[in-house]
Amino acid sequence: MLFPNQSALRDCFAPTSPLTSKPRHTRSSEPQDAFQTWSAVDDVKSKAGQLSAEAQAEISKASAAVQAKSGGIELYSGKFYATSVLGGVLACGVTHTAVTPLDLVKCRRQVDPKLYKGNFEAWGKIGRAEGLRGIFTGWGPTFIGYSIQGGLKYGGYEYFKKTFADLAGEEVAYKHKTSLYLAASASAELIADIGLCPLEAVKVRIQTTIPPFAKGAFEGIPKITAAEGTAGLYKGLYPLWGRQIPYTMMKFASFETIVEMIYDRLPGKKSDYGKSAQTGVSFAAGYAAGILCAIVSHPADVMVSKLNANRQPGEAFGAATSRIYKDIGFGGLWNGLPVR
Repeated sequence: MLFPNQSALRDCFAPTSPLTSKPRHTRSSEPQDAFQTWSAVDDVKSKAGQLSAEAQAEISKASAAVQAKSGGIELYSGKFYATSVLGGVLACGVTHTAVTPLDLVKCRRQVDPKLYKGNFEAWGKIGRAEGLRGIFTGWGPTFIGYSIQGGLKYGGYEYFKKTFADLAGEEVAYKHKTSLYLAASASAELIADIGLCPLEAVKVRIQTTIPPFAKGAFEGIPKITAAEGTAGLYKGLYPLWGRQIPYTMMKFASFETIVEMIYDRLPGKKSDYGKSAQTGVSFAAGYAAGILCAIVSHPADVMVSKLNANRQPGEAFGAATSRIYKDIGFGGLWNGLPVR
């Protein structure tokens, strides 16, 4: 009784004994829990994707509703070009009118460098003699002329850019986009200056004669045509082209290039930034482009002022230009640049 019998030993050490048999490896609970975890993660991702898609759909729906209320503008549609023209009127007409006091001093100093020593002296003298109205001498033809010019320039630029791109083909247009910008801007400015020239002639004469030879554009145009004919309104067209076409070519080409350079150095794409940030980029690019424009076109700007003020009736353009250059020399071509 003290020792186990043979039957007990057999039962104890048999392969089926619970003491000797190895546990069967059924499906482990750990892998099963892991698979369940993975499945849960996939479910969350799937639900998140569905929610994201729904959110995007809602955003798109809201955006479409806003565009429907405000009126979406299809690229290169009639409404797009009309908006470009309006933008040009505001960009050129309003801004040029706002800086009329600067333009007044610049034109007078270009015609007579000894008239004023500086801007503040000039404004002081004009203000004491004529008041605030005198400081804004020439604002009327400035507003009308540059509104016409701005509308034709901005609208024409978009039109010619699209037209030339279609003629060149998408691949060539992208490869030579700077040349395309230059060609489109030159073509637009060529036409825009024909609308500007009569008002520019009146503006310069009003600003450079003391007292002004006319009170405004509607009085100045008949006076010029009565004395010199219609040709008197366009005698400054060639130097105006010489000023404005390089100016506009530099403006649009450098502006587009500078904008691209700024966004290339910023994290993210243009679409990632809000309207205020995009406006800031446009402002910075426009400021830099404006400086380059002024430098490139300033000699012609001086010649425009001189020709409109001093060109004799019947005097040929080449003869007048040569005479003026002999009087002022190379240095005189840059008179008034800091003000401009």
